[in-house]
Amino acid sequence: MLSRCAAVLRRLAVILVVATGIPLSGLQLQAQVPENPVNLRGSGASFPYPIYVEWFRQFTHRENNIFIFYEMSSSGDGIRDFLGHTVNFAASDAAIEIDELKKVKEGGVVLPVTAGQVVLVFNLPGIDTLKLSRKAYVGIFMGKVRHWDDPIIAASNPDIKLPRTEISVVTRSESSGTSYIFSGHLSTVSEEFRQNIGLDRTPDWPRLSTFKRAPGNQGVAAKVREIPGAIGYVEHGFANIVNLPVAILENRAGRFIEANAKSGAAALEEVEFPDSKLPVSGAPNLIAWVWDPKGKDAYPITSFSWLLLYANQEDNIAQALRQMLVFMLNQNSQAEAGNIGLVPLPENVRLRVLNAVTYVQ
Repeated sequence: MLSRCAAVLRRLAVILVVATGIPLSGLQLQAQVPENPVNLRGSGASFPYPIYVEWFRQFTHRENNIFIFYEMSSSGDGIRDFLGHTVNFAASDAAIEIDELKKVKEGGVVLPVTAGQVVLVFNLPGIDTLKLSRKAYVGIFMGKVRHWDDPIIAASNPDIKLPRTEISVVTRSESSGTSYIFSGHLSTVSEEFRQNIGLDRTPDWPRLSTFKRAPGNQGVAAKVREIPGAIGYVEHGFANIVNLPVAILENRAGRFIEANAKSGAAALEEVEFPDSKLPVSGAPNLIAWVWDPKGKDAYPITSFSWLLLYANQEDNIAQALRQMLVFMLNQNSQAEAGNIGLVPLPENVRLRVLNAVTYVQ
């Protein structure tokens, strides 16, 4: 039986099909056929997909000689396709390992183009507001906090009558940048988590019957919607699309913070990029993480999402990619990201990334 979440996503797919002529799994945006069209193919992360849909639609309407096909799957798939040279660009929330870039003979350029927050969506009938302490959400995803009325959860929610319901934990089934971000945060908060589950695109989640798996942010959201008592991690924009309640999380400063553009910006203020160059291309290294921000107003699980591009390709492809990147990085485009649940790049980061666009040649 189709869940409400799946129905919402299906309606979104129908809207996209009407607008673009293709299903949700791939985005082909077209205008009237111009002279000398350029086709750009990309693949990868579902994390930034809500804003990519809008950006690519607007861009191809304006630059009607450029066609973009973006296949939403996972960061792991995007990295694989990039290393396999089957795309012109790839999207990854886990960026890419430096050793992997050394294999790219054309050289790689890795640019953060948006940012987002990993949120915990839950399904507790009759409960729309829930606070989770650091001890609580780490314990849930380690399989140690097993019921919703556990004293660790109840301590932060004294005015809520929590059910005895068993907690079903929904994780990603594939190599995922969202998993990488989430497990990176949990590994920073808990040494026990780091040692037993680990920071990875495919974390070694507990092998318990209460742990479920689903593909993509959209799959996790659908599974949480289907199972009373479930909790899962998704990108904030997807939580907005499916209208699932989102837990308010305790940050490093001990405050309970909601996910929004303001709390995301507060987290990204702490980012420090390495003073180094990427191998082969010599492009600036713009891979950096804020695993557990210190700021009192910072949402605890906030990260960039990157595009992976080649430093050298055919001139017409390079020109089209640079045009696309400049459009994505303009101030209006970044502001739109904040309107749909993502986090605009801080201005100093936006300008730094714009300067690096020239390495795409």
